[in-house]
Amino acid sequence: MTSPKSTDITWHHGSIDRAARFERLGQRGCTLWFTGLSGSGKSTVAVALEQALHDRGRHVYRLDGDNVRHGLNNNLGFSPEDRDENIRRIGEVTKLFADSGAICLCSFVSPYRAAREMVRSLHIHDDLAFYEVFVDCPLSVVEQRDPKGLYKKARSGEIKNMTGLDAPFEAPQSPEVHLHTDQKTVEQSVAALIETLERDGVIQ
Repeated sequence: MTSPKSTDITWHHGSIDRAARFERLGQRGCTLWFTGLSGSGKSTVAVALEQALHDRGRHVYRLDGDNVRHGLNNNLGFSPEDRDENIRRIGEVTKLFADSGAICLCSFVSPYRAAREMVRSLHIHDDLAFYEVFVDCPLSVVEQRDPKGLYKKARSGEIKNMTGLDAPFEAPQSPEVHLHTDQKTVEQSVAALIETLERDGVIQ
């Protein structure tokens, strides 16, 4: 994690508050943080949920691990330090999305528990809803899927620090939503997430 380098700065408040934004959109801003091994189905479920919420007229935006590394985080690698900084930056961005009233869907391996808890704490500090979604799938299944060919490359030694193989994945201990994507369909996973958002009054 980085320490702030900026000094003598003050947060500039506007004339439109969060309650007004939420009322205009007819929803509460929040973050759903999808974490799990590569190939577990994080992006697949998030894309399907984004479409389902959009079809309901909800204001939703999706952030994906690879997409963010094309721009905002293109100067970061996959060392433990860079992984933490990657998540820190995304955490700050998702907090802004949630504050704007958007339902922000974030698909990141995010293997380290402390980094995910840091993002949660950012939201809690600003009284914003945060849902950790554990997209749980056995290593044997994700290796068989291997949509990006990463496990094959890792097994052959082409890439290092592959989460689940030679780099750790610290599974969530108490996620708000636990999806077993080797047992449930994408549609069933989406339904469970929408049910959670309706139950908590994020959407009507």
